[in-house]
Amino acid sequence: MNKSTVQNTETPFAETPELNDRDLISDALSMEKHLCSAYETATQEASHDALYQMIFSQLRDISKQQRNFYELQFKHGWYALTPANSKEIQQTVQQYQGYKQQLQ
Repeated sequence: MNKSTVQNTETPFAETPELNDRDLISDALSMEKHLCSAYETATQEASHDALYQMIFSQLRDISKQQRNFYELQFKHGWYALTPANSKEIQQTVQQYQGYKQQLQ
């Protein structure tokens, strides 16, 4: 299993009891993720096309903002990724292909 991470050099931040830039961006990213989830549910349950279009438009905007917060955190080294190796990717593909076959 590949344990290395992909991460930029961490931008220093104040480690005090007060909220710092990293904390604020992390909180904003978390909030945007939850909003995306809620808006996704709302699009699925919208009973009228005009309502659906309005909610879907908001979902796109929120999703873009969520991506901006992610990119900002990654740029400052406050968000690390662990790359998957080929074996892990293939196992996941097979797992979801199995799910797909079960649903057919």
